[in-house]
Amino acid sequence: MNAPFADLIVLELASVLAGPSVGQFFAELGATVLKIENPRTRGDVTRGWKLPAEGDGDRSAYFAAANWGKQSLAIDLGTAEGRGVLHDLAAEADVVVASYKPGDAERLGADDATLRALNPRLIYAHVVGYATDGRAGYDAVIQAESGFTFMNGEAGGPPVKMPVALIDVLAAHQLKEAILVRLLERERTGRGGTVAVSLLQTGLASLANQATNWLTAGHAPQRIGSEHPNIAPYGTVFPTVDGGGIVLAVGTDRQFAALCDVLGLDAIAAAPRFATNQQRVRHRSFLNHLLAERIATRRRADLLDALAAHRVPAGAVNDLPAAFALPDAAALIVEDEASGLSGVRHVAFRFDGAEPPPLDSPPPFAAHTRTVLAERLGYSDETLDRLVRTGAIE
Repeated sequence: MNAPFADLIVLELASVLAGPSVGQFFAELGATVLKIENPRTRGDVTRGWKLPAEGDGDRSAYFAAANWGKQSLAIDLGTAEGRGVLHDLAAEADVVVASYKPGDAERLGADDATLRALNPRLIYAHVVGYATDGRAGYDAVIQAESGFTFMNGEAGGPPVKMPVALIDVLAAHQLKEAILVRLLERERTGRGGTVAVSLLQTGLASLANQATNWLTAGHAPQRIGSEHPNIAPYGTVFPTVDGGGIVLAVGTDRQFAALCDVLGLDAIAAAPRFATNQQRVRHRSFLNHLLAERIATRRRADLLDALAAHRVPAGAVNDLPAAFALPDAAALIVEDEASGLSGVRHVAFRFDGAEPPPLDSPPPFAAHTRTVLAERLGYSDETLDRLVRTGAIE
């Protein structure tokens, strides 16, 4: 069960984050993932999305976020011969993951109708921006349009985009789930199919309680920092005496009573205005003031230990160096000494506690074109040389 998809072939016709995240998911579970890249643009655009301190080469830290375990093939789908190569690969593949702008897939012979006509068992999965029109979608825009940006930020301050491409990440999860359902259906019927995930619908579907606060209660969420609209004290950052910050996630009356016990605030635990969660939400500002005064006198590590002993949900506000120093992080980190690249596994579950298989580093551009076409499709050296000369492959 370490590699349940060892016999699966995935063609990745996608770039940036959402589609490539799906490709890495299947690579981590043993699938052969062939990343088809455009030689005219030198491949996935994120290869060049580098921080100022990054060096030369075509594998940026951003590219390493979603491209472990894959093989890179440079194929120019703008040429008839390049499209022919793609069609030969699609005839042998199980899944295609695509993220083309509207109209591009059809122009390049990489659309679902064309490829599934060659292979009825093929599952064609693509990410689109919007379900009801042909606009391309971009994470920052979708965060804004789906309501996330408006809600994110401090009360009275400007709206703030989240620091990761959250909509892309969520859309990748939606697309993985859709593909898994299609794979199950194919086991029963022998036929593939097409699935599409809209970035905007993904964002809307992920609003969870904020959506139902509006749809059910008529409450339009406003910016309240890290507070929770339905629970208190929950999400607020409280500074400690040594400069660290903690976050509380108190969801029950028992937990609130235990918190008051730890902080020496027993008198307020049973006060009518703090006796229930709804009352605590109503009197949140005064409650936070009382808590902040007491927490500011405590050392973070000691306080967290005491809260844990009393089973009060709380945690430290970590930066990324501290987060990746946590014991749970070790099993997720992948590294490649030769390239100096590191990344994070996308598969966080384990089958029967088994260790995950190793992953090859993110591929250099076009590193596997000739090898894959020779070994998987039986192309001769003469054919490969001709395709290189005509610019169909690199």
